[in-house]
Amino acid sequence: MKLSIHTLGNFDIEFDGQSILEISNRSYKIYRLLQYFITYRGRLLLPETIIDNLYDDIETGDPKNVLRTQIFRLRQVLKTLLISCKADISEYFNISVLNGYYCFELGESSELDLEVFEKNINEGDKIRSYDTKGSLEFYKKSIEIYKGHYLSINAHENWLVPTRNRLRRLYINTFFKIIEILECMNDNYGIIELCEEVLSIESYEESIHICLIDAMLILGLIKNAMSHYNYLTSLLSKDMGVRPSSALKSVYRKIESYYETKEDLSIDDIKLRIDGNSVKEVLLCDNECFRFLCNNEKRKGTNCEKPIYIGVITLDKNRNTTFAEQNKMFNYMSTLLEKILNKGDIYSYWNESQILVLFNEAKDGELIKIKKRIKDDFCKATKLDKQQITMDFKPLVTDIKKDLLCKAY
Repeated sequence: MKLSIHTLGNFDIEFDGQSILEISNRSYKIYRLLQYFITYRGRLLLPETIIDNLYDDIETGDPKNVLRTQIFRLRQVLKTLLISCKADISEYFNISVLNGYYCFELGESSELDLEVFEKNINEGDKIRSYDTKGSLEFYKKSIEIYKGHYLSINAHENWLVPTRNRLRRLYINTFFKIIEILECMNDNYGIIELCEEVLSIESYEESIHICLIDAMLILGLIKNAMSHYNYLTSLLSKDMGVRPSSALKSVYRKIESYYETKEDLSIDDIKLRIDGNSVKEVLLCDNECFRFLCNNEKRKGTNCEKPIYIGVITLDKNRNTTFAEQNKMFNYMSTLLEKILNKGDIYSYWNESQILVLFNEAKDGELIKIKKRIKDDFCKATKLDKQQITMDFKPLVTDIKKDLLCKAY
């Protein structure tokens, strides 16, 4: 009979479909040693390495003796568990000593879930070029096997990190392989089901949420897409203190565009809709839009009488602040910029501490006045020292003859 070892998610060992760990009341340390051996199965392990990883907190003059005792107990536990199932331990486990090294090996009658997980992925990769449906089945089996992160019960064990990260990467890569196949098949309901399944494990993986929202939009589930977007942004803000990324902002614009009617429009209709949108004198945009507008200004050349300047405002660079404090400062800076900047100026949040500004046709000496007013008003409102906000401005097109470069002071 097969002995099934589960490591992807909760740790368990099943014999003939029945958990044999449930009937054991052995200590956590014994199973921790077993998990370590399973992780490094087939490798020669120095006693010192095992001690450093598992028993560095034990105060004893003979840590090797402690390790020998734990390994003896582990053998006895495994033997007792398998005897209760009328099975011979040699068919399933073996812990040997060779030239001072320990080596843990699984027998032919043992099945390790992560090995089956990787085997299915490899089989799917082999036949994908000529049997897409066959590879899809292998990939789906791998996703089903992955019930959670590797030995998730031991969340803070450093020796688990390389294996856990590698398996997680394989899991996410396999997810996207399935997505590619389902997209070719136009199976958007299948994409939604897959995303919902994977998000139960990878709840903070933004790219998976975006796949789900895209599939909803294609199927016309616009309200569902907007609801999920709101849920995601709230989740990221509350749990991780993260603002929507450029990719998420792009998704939001896509959702909004689906609310618009898609019938053919005349030029008058288009102009009416454009004129009907409120236009602020100062524009806030995302990084991609800001980059596009800067490049567009560069393409215009340097023939204009008034040069275009780009500026960077760095807030509170050397001070640790909470997300709420940082968000409050950014909100106030937005209000301040919309009041101080001129019509046609553009700004964008570049990262957690910097704001980019594109000054449209800045006049001589005006930048210095703008900089002083921003710094004075902002520091007065936020109680920051003036040294905690810096501003630099530079001509967008470098061959402008006038050098009005303003250094932060």
